[in-house]
Amino acid sequence: MNLLLAAGPSELKVAVVLVAVIAFIVVLALVFNVVGIWLRAAVSSAKVSIWSLVGMKFRRVNPALIVDARIRLVKAGINTIPTDLLEGHFLAGGDVINVVNALIAADKAGMRLDFKKATAIDLAGRDVLEAVRTSVNPKVIDCPAPRTGSGGIGMLDAVAKDGIRLLVKARVTVRANIDRLVGGASEETIIARVGQGIVSAIGSANTYKDVLENPDRISARVLEAGLDSQTGFEIVSIDIADISVAGVSDVANVGARLETERANADKQLRQAEAEGRRAMAVAREQEMRATVQEMQARVVEARAEVPKAMAQALREGKLGVMDYYRLQNIESDTDMRRAIAGPGQHPDNAHEDGDK
Repeated sequence: MNLLLAAGPSELKVAVVLVAVIAFIVVLALVFNVVGIWLRAAVSSAKVSIWSLVGMKFRRVNPALIVDARIRLVKAGINTIPTDLLEGHFLAGGDVINVVNALIAADKAGMRLDFKKATAIDLAGRDVLEAVRTSVNPKVIDCPAPRTGSGGIGMLDAVAKDGIRLLVKARVTVRANIDRLVGGASEETIIARVGQGIVSAIGSANTYKDVLENPDRISARVLEAGLDSQTGFEIVSIDIADISVAGVSDVANVGARLETERANADKQLRQAEAEGRRAMAVAREQEMRATVQEMQARVVEARAEVPKAMAQALREGKLGVMDYYRLQNIESDTDMRRAIAGPGQHPDNAHEDGDK
């Protein structure tokens, strides 16, 4: 600048002309660089001024990308989005083509999606085109999410009230909720909530048999809980894909162990009761033997009273001598029969035979 001021009028004119020529050459080069893009926009009925394209070059915006997005919108019948909005979204770091494709897909599907909301979803880090597709065609996600490797079983683990452990796998059909995508929870939240609801539903069942008989009750109860609130999705349905009882060999089953321990306890209780009854029977047998001995002692005592009674009868004259002799003869006959019967004959039977 100081050199220009120090130079003469002729040299100053030469310098100004030189700068103007250089600027013209630069602008001309930029014009020639974007003239092809401008022609493509013109023949596609998506007119963009050539100076706007030159300005994009100066602002380090890819004019070909903006023109392609503009052409797609115009050909799809959306002519309300100027290039300034597309350029602004590009400068903000968004995916212009993805947003344009999402707007076109939403318009063809009859969905209400404006440019501002689409750019907000895109800048929030979500795939807005995938969100539109999911809203039109719901997708299925597994609950729990498939695990990589061989370390996990890939199924939910729940225990019923009777202690039986169940393994469950569910499939959740979700539809994207465009209005709640910004600030709404992601698929991981849906999976976690559905898993929690299934575990809670199984835990409230009285027996595992009820769950195996009507697995649809689980999905119905989970759906009633409104698990898709504050999320970017709407749950269409929850289907139980697989449900089984956990084996005792591979993973500890609380219910099976409890049943085994209960059976062993019942067995020991019954054995103790049987042993008690056997001891009572033995004691009763001893009591009956003692009773028999007592009765036999009474019989002997009664027999000892017979001679006394006979002597009393003789003294009082109630029994004659001949009567006494007849009794002695009967007793002798009884002893003889007892001797003939041998030692195996019971004394009571011998006396009965003597009486006869």
